[in-house]
Amino acid sequence: MQIHSSIAELRAALKHRGRVAVVPTMGNLHAGHIALMTDARTHGDTVVATIFVNRLQFGPNDDFDRYPRTFVADCDKLTAAGVDLLFAPAETDLYPEPQQYHVDPPEIQNQLDGEFRPGHFRGVATVVLKLFNIVQPQVALFGKKDYQQLMVLRNMTRQLALPIDIVGGETVRADDGLALSSRNVYLSAAERAEAPRLYRLLGRISEAVRYGERDFLRLERDATAELDRNGWKTDYVAVRRQSDLQCPQHGEDGPLVVLAASRLGAARLIDNVEIAGPGGR
Repeated sequence: MQIHSSIAELRAALKHRGRVAVVPTMGNLHAGHIALMTDARTHGDTVVATIFVNRLQFGPNDDFDRYPRTFVADCDKLTAAGVDLLFAPAETDLYPEPQQYHVDPPEIQNQLDGEFRPGHFRGVATVVLKLFNIVQPQVALFGKKDYQQLMVLRNMTRQLALPIDIVGGETVRADDGLALSSRNVYLSAAERAEAPRLYRLLGRISEAVRYGERDFLRLERDATAELDRNGWKTDYVAVRRQSDLQCPQHGEDGPLVVLAASRLGAARLIDNVEIAGPGGR
């Protein structure tokens, strides 16, 4: 696997590489990331991974400084997964001058996760567009665990007419259902045992909606109450449309998704379940 930090070197290395598939990450890779790398091979002749902890998407109270950085272990995993090139720029490589031009997503950036992380999706969209311009891929893969991020980036790519296919990878889970996340390392042993409750609750909501329940507010309120009774501090539980993450209208029967974000100890966990069947086709 080739490793590049320079934009010019990466572009030179990508010449005549055929169809390029990119998987942007912030490192501290787990099986969910590696699944995306493996899937990327089916979409492109050349697989590029990126590792960059993007300061622009962290708020003043976020964990930028303590975000896990495991570069050597990450390189070993990427090599084993058959990744062709790794772009791992320093902050001065990607932002050689203060970033004064930004991508400003629509109002959805201030809802759900955006309500609790102001500026987060602005930072995500800006760095991803910059990475797209550097790598110039034909395909980009992102995990569905970050559902709102996937929707924002998919819609950005479409509205800016970028010649890139956005592929959403299914969430990879531990045997007990917990979605794999770089932030799971913050969980204590007792918290790790409690953490799968979030996925179980989302599954129950999905089943209720599938079988005709339409009092979404009650479902959201009851789930939040159960989490909070068990030591969580919940930001939101929400049933939304898959397409734009807006609240479903009365009588609407389109594809839905239930999303949640809640803190358990030092870890802020997010998860979602797409709703299939009646009420969520």
